[in-house]
Amino acid sequence: MSLVHGIQLPVQSQSTLYAEPWEAAAGPADLVEIARTADRAGFAYLAVCDHVAIPHRLADAMSTVWYDPVATLAHLAAVTERVRLLAHVAVVGLRHPLVTAKQYATLDALSGGRLILGVGAGHVREEFEALGVDFEQRGAVLDETIDALRAALGPEEFPAHHGKRFDFAGLGQRPRPAQSRVPLWVGGSSPAAVRRAALKGDGWLPQGDPRDRLPAQIERIRRLREAAGVTDPLTVGAITEPLYVGTPAWEVGRRTLSGPPEALAESLRAYRAMGVDQIQVRFRSRSRTELTDQISAFGAEVGPLVREAV
Repeated sequence: MSLVHGIQLPVQSQSTLYAEPWEAAAGPADLVEIARTADRAGFAYLAVCDHVAIPHRLADAMSTVWYDPVATLAHLAAVTERVRLLAHVAVVGLRHPLVTAKQYATLDALSGGRLILGVGAGHVREEFEALGVDFEQRGAVLDETIDALRAALGPEEFPAHHGKRFDFAGLGQRPRPAQSRVPLWVGGSSPAAVRRAALKGDGWLPQGDPRDRLPAQIERIRRLREAAGVTDPLTVGAITEPLYVGTPAWEVGRRTLSGPPEALAESLRAYRAMGVDQIQVRFRSRSRTELTDQISAFGAEVGPLVREAV
């Protein structure tokens, strides 16, 4: 088995947890150039985040810059060729599943079957309240929404779902997704999220688990799936430490992995040994050009070494 790599796009979301200073003045042209560079460099996917509106109490930390994921991925689908398009993650409980299915089925059709739909429960209470969704019940809402989306994103033109919160049948939606089964990856690292990923997902997107926590989480997923008799494949993900290919001439932070390609690849291959299938990388950078140079260098010099079987 090989270990593939994708990237969370900058600019599209600008939380102070990870945004670089140059992103504040960046815009659509920068997103396009970064996406094209990742596409050419052999990255497995581009990922974007989802928030509808940020309350004042969180705006200083999270910022209010959150491009809509469907609009952004559709725009980037038109300027890329093969890279997959990941919502990491869509807070699908904020919307009726038929609305979500219409948006993402269209995106999959337009992109030639490149969608990966990552879903999560969400954490901003005010978003839920403004949209009339019960924040306290968001986990249960997500569980049913996943079931409803399985139907609504399946092959049937007239999907059906009969649940506690959503009930629909006899309502046709075309275009259908280009994929026979849209991969549905579940985000989050809480016990509920890990269980949801194990039992309902095609993949797991951990949220900030450091390396030393991953083996126990992966083992828990394995046990949950085994106990439930789930045998379908599961794509296990991880978010790496910040990266810098080569020796930086500026202060990139003590958590950042930097160095020659062989050293970076050796460090990243440790994720494969834990049972991880895909890693999401993010590079330190001072400009769009430095970032695209990093993406290109990683794709040419590190990625082939990371993908080697271990």
